[in-house]
Amino acid sequence: MLKHLYFALAIATTLLMTPSCHRNTPEQDGLGHHHHHDHEGHDHEHEGHNHEEHEHEHEHEHKHEGHDHEHEGHGHEHEGHDHDHGHNSKEPAGAIHLEPEQAEKFGVEVTTIAPSEFSEVIKVSGQIESAPTDQSIITANSSGTISFAHNITEGSAVKNGTTIATITGHGIAGGDTNEATKAAYDAAKREFERVTPLHNEGIVSTKEYNEAKQAYEQAAAAWSGRSSGGSAISRQNGVITQLLVKQGEYVSTGQPIAVISGNTRLTLRADLPEKYFNFMPTVVSANFRPAYSDKIFSIADLNGQRIGGSTAVIGTRAGYLPVYFSFDNNGSAVPGSFAEIYLIGNNRSDVIALPIEAVSEQQGLNFVYVRLDEDCYEKRNVTLGNSNGKNIEIKKGLNQGEEVVTTGMIFIKLAESSGAVPEGHSHSH
Repeated sequence: MLKHLYFALAIATTLLMTPSCHRNTPEQDGLGHHHHHDHEGHDHEHEGHNHEEHEHEHEHEHKHEGHDHEHEGHGHEHEGHDHDHGHNSKEPAGAIHLEPEQAEKFGVEVTTIAPSEFSEVIKVSGQIESAPTDQSIITANSSGTISFAHNITEGSAVKNGTTIATITGHGIAGGDTNEATKAAYDAAKREFERVTPLHNEGIVSTKEYNEAKQAYEQAAAAWSGRSSGGSAISRQNGVITQLLVKQGEYVSTGQPIAVISGNTRLTLRADLPEKYFNFMPTVVSANFRPAYSDKIFSIADLNGQRIGGSTAVIGTRAGYLPVYFSFDNNGSAVPGSFAEIYLIGNNRSDVIALPIEAVSEQQGLNFVYVRLDEDCYEKRNVTLGNSNGKNIEIKKGLNQGEEVVTTGMIFIKLAESSGAVPEGHSHSH
């Protein structure tokens, strides 16, 4: 009886039950492994030793003080008694037990298997790029040395009208072109203002008036592009993705000095190996996972679409064909980062697929957990097919109508790991 007490205490302190999924009966005392048998009407003749009717505790090895009983040729055939010690013979080996209350507490959820449509998928690599229409280039509006404003670096956020740099010609041979242009403008303006009333009075000829007017207009045009005093100004909200010159470098008028991306619209470039050329026309969408994240993003969910059609073009990577998608940036995508991309093609019907997180990889094999009834689960080996980054095709191992754990699988694995039989509770007879 001490051993029964030991078993009860061991089970009471175990959070996750041993792998037995039968319905317990009162005779099993709630443990599922009660081994008390009344062998009524059986005479055990052990080599000249006669045992009268008795109730014996079946403790796996019968030991009586002073002698051992070897049951030679003696089969225990107890009428109407199945010697399985409370196990349901129909249970699969290694079945896992988890009470419904525990499953609900741990958030374990199951999905009923039903064939559905699944898209052909090819996994490739690629890169997130800024959309050309979402970029602007800031150019120098005068010649001179450049001095960037405080805190202006690649990655800095700027607003429309922000001055990112100033350009000055001081100390440069030939003088400051801004000052020279301003002086020429001022002189042309004064001369035009002088001859205008004289021309109206007929003192100055029309030819002289027209020459003064032309000089003034040309000077004004030359100065208008530099009227900001040699400042380089952003014309949109966005992020500086490139600085094309260095602090203190000499720049010429019209020279690009910075690139600003609005980052509101991005481009995803997928590099498709040339051997999949025939798959290219069927590509309709894509899912992608940036290198810096574990999250899978969907082009469809980001108001995206394929651009460029199905026409094959030569990319920058030899042996690959670029496939482009345009999508809205929700703040989670970083231009310039590399990505793992799942190109999605035509749909196939009657495919069994599960969320990727429902599959467990163990020692090179893939498993899922199938719920057999409300408190019984089975570990099932499956053969996988294609994945679209979110779901994965199950080619073999599951049948329609079965219930598979899709959320909280880790707790079923813990229940499986805790299924060791308590010490002293041996099934060896």
